[in-house]
Amino acid sequence: MRLVIQRVSQASVTVENQIIGQIENGLLVLLGIEQADSEEDIDWLIQKLIQMRIFSDSEGKMNCSLQDIDGGLLVVSQFTLHASTKKGNRPSFIAAARPEQAIPLYELFLQKAALQLGKKVETGIFGADMKVALINDGPVTITIDSKNRE
Repeated sequence: MRLVIQRVSQASVTVENQIIGQIENGLLVLLGIEQADSEEDIDWLIQKLIQMRIFSDSEGKMNCSLQDIDGGLLVVSQFTLHASTKKGNRPSFIAAARPEQAIPLYELFLQKAALQLGKKVETGIFGADMKVALINDGPVTITIDSKNRE
């Protein structure tokens, strides 16, 4: 499972000209699920995501977590995070989980994140053509892969 985490001052997801998810100060997370992913990956990633200290404290140092600032969380599914670009110029998405596997894991990720945060998690629509708008604050962009726990 891969996350691209962006600290934002605002973010939204639009489907068919209608905003379906939006947040103010918080994190926009692009979530890629691969065939080998499980609930264990979800638990590890959510712990990292919720507790990662990437928000400024009163002295301007990155010392606060999403929970500390009571920030919003917007999670958007994105299978293209598992693109393989080894051969040629056309990416292969063979490692990305098929919808029948990915959707339950995506929904479980959302449920567990909401429980950890103690509030609703905003989302996109799995598999839809989405338009994502954001104002990256910092900019701060971090990637995490549950298969490469550094």
